[in-house]
Amino acid sequence: MNTTPLAERMRPTSLEQIVGQNHLVGPQGVIRQAIAGKMLPSMILWGPPGVGKTTMARLLAKELDRPFYTLSAISSGVKDIREVIAQAGGSGLFSRSAVLFIDEIHRFSKAQQDSLLGAVEKGTVTLVGATTENPSFEVIGALLSRCQVYVLEPLTVEDLTGLLHRAMRDDSELRAQPIELQETDALMRASGGDARRLLNTFELCVKTALSARPAVDREGPVRITDALVQQVVQTTAARYDKQGEQHYDMVSAFIKSMRGSDPNAAVYWLARMVEGGEDPLFIARRMLILASEDIGNADPNALLLATTTMQAVQMIGWPEGRIILSQCAVYLACAPKSNASYKAIGEAQQAVVRTGDLPVPIHLRNAPTKLMKDLGYGKEYQYSHDAPGHHSDQEFLPDGLSGTTFYKPGDNRREQAFAAYLAQVWGTKYGR
Repeated sequence: MNTTPLAERMRPTSLEQIVGQNHLVGPQGVIRQAIAGKMLPSMILWGPPGVGKTTMARLLAKELDRPFYTLSAISSGVKDIREVIAQAGGSGLFSRSAVLFIDEIHRFSKAQQDSLLGAVEKGTVTLVGATTENPSFEVIGALLSRCQVYVLEPLTVEDLTGLLHRAMRDDSELRAQPIELQETDALMRASGGDARRLLNTFELCVKTALSARPAVDREGPVRITDALVQQVVQTTAARYDKQGEQHYDMVSAFIKSMRGSDPNAAVYWLARMVEGGEDPLFIARRMLILASEDIGNADPNALLLATTTMQAVQMIGWPEGRIILSQCAVYLACAPKSNASYKAIGEAQQAVVRTGDLPVPIHLRNAPTKLMKDLGYGKEYQYSHDAPGHHSDQEFLPDGLSGTTFYKPGDNRREQAFAAYLAQVWGTKYGR
């Protein structure tokens, strides 16, 4: 029995066999065009796991008949990098501008990345780095400026289904046994879009089904069903890196779903973060910010609930804390929205930057000493509660900003009540 995993047996041997990346290696792909011109720039291949980054790097070197050397960012240090570069600059195996492939380049430290700069700049090696993380966050600017960044797209269901049928057709071990793909939904979910995981899971399911069949039924086809896959896999793959781009993408989708008043999407993205092991206090903090930034005075209870949610999660702990987070997420999604206060502070800060340190009007200044009182500090101040309706018509902004409107009430019931009150007491003074 062949012990090599199916994914390795089915690894593409030419660029034409790579699926899902036509924009790069298809007939009109940018990398294909570079190869046609006998050129290969240093590059960063950015994409999710199992979409062909390592395979593509190997095949690029093969297409141009370049020596190929690989390092892993997990196990290689600056010394290993320098040894490869030294060989690349000499004669023999590395005399034809070697391709240096570095897997998980985002795990390299700044010093390790710095050690590549000279060789990449001079063309001593052609660097091909692979990363699942956004290179603009994880790769130093000096190295990034010397490389092209190519984004590998996630594989579609059609791409993955095609890989299954190709494996059944081309792999000698699978061909030896009739296989019926009765259902594939569970396989797709279990793969998480990762071709490597898909093929190896598929092979495991075939072997499990074969071993479980009675001896009298050895001749019939192996039937792949969702129930079989779920029995074999048990858990669905959910890709989530708490320290990487997935972390930021997920919370971004979560926030935007609540801002967009979609409680179903909000709860879904919350579940993705919960299943991925996200820090519950991180989730609670983001909801606390949203309650003020995106709801504000349209529903002041939102800020109170978000604050209480954070405290409750700290007290209750996990896993029950997820229920509290869900309750708050649903409330925030369903609450009326206003960013009027958020915009007001932003505009006020811009005014501060633009106008500088305008003096506090003398009637608003504090007068704790006799000298200050003699200078008129606070002399003309009118105590609002002594005026009719608890409002006195006096200026509270510096002279250079008199009459400026920063806060513009939102179009919601509560803030329209604010607007009516402000119109009553101020009239058109502030453009209301």
